[in-house]
Amino acid sequence: MDKSTIIAKTAQEPEDRLLLAKVLDKYEQSQRKNIPAATLFLSPREQQLVQALLNAAGVRSGYVLDGGYEEAERKIAVFLPGWAEDAEGELVFLRASFHGQDSALTHRDILGSLMGLGVERDRLGDILVSPHSADIIAAPSLRDFFLREWGEAGRVKLRVAEIGRKELILPQVQVKLIRDTVSSLRLDAVTATAFSMSRGRAAELISAGRVNLDHVPCLKPDKPVAEGAVLTARGFGRARLREVGGLSKKGRTGITIERYL
Repeated sequence: MDKSTIIAKTAQEPEDRLLLAKVLDKYEQSQRKNIPAATLFLSPREQQLVQALLNAAGVRSGYVLDGGYEEAERKIAVFLPGWAEDAEGELVFLRASFHGQDSALTHRDILGSLMGLGVERDRLGDILVSPHSADIIAAPSLRDFFLREWGEAGRVKLRVAEIGRKELILPQVQVKLIRDTVSSLRLDAVTATAFSMSRGRAAELISAGRVNLDHVPCLKPDKPVAEGAVLTARGFGRARLREVGGLSKKGRTGITIERYL
């Protein structure tokens, strides 16, 4: 199967084709020059597309998805030649500190200040905001620019310094466990349970394109949901089908859902 055919079969939207072509170019660059080659940062949906593309191309190993820490949402794909053991050096980690100031900063404040400097979103990974600092994961090409030019977010002054991967202050994820039974593992039934709404309302959201299943929009209320699947409902948040249990006496399936707060 040639490159164009693989991309055409993998792409879900017309705009996906350019992304996938660039990914294959990075893979070929790594193979041809025998050097590591990394993509820009990928959203969870894009990561799934890339993995589907590489599987279709017969690439089963020799690459990693790396966002700086295991649970990172945004990650780069790094293609590794045989001599390379890991993807170190393909990411840079910086901390913007605002200790001793009254103003608290949010993820939106930090991202807005970086966009205001002309930084493109696909060169930024996760932004981890703490009470007195924000850790940024970024492409190495931004290191010197950040250290030289990034001095404030809004009216809050920042002190920016490079840190190591192990120094990242990771967010404490809060989840609510929901245990219930559903008549089936259809997307509308699981969505209704996850976000405390009627099944009819869940079906409306799905048909309107407001629900993602494993980071991909799904318009089919009867789509089966597998254990471990991630659900996102626009305006309601994110949840994961943590566990599928057995059948009750009434023939309903027990499920456990993690809803992220």
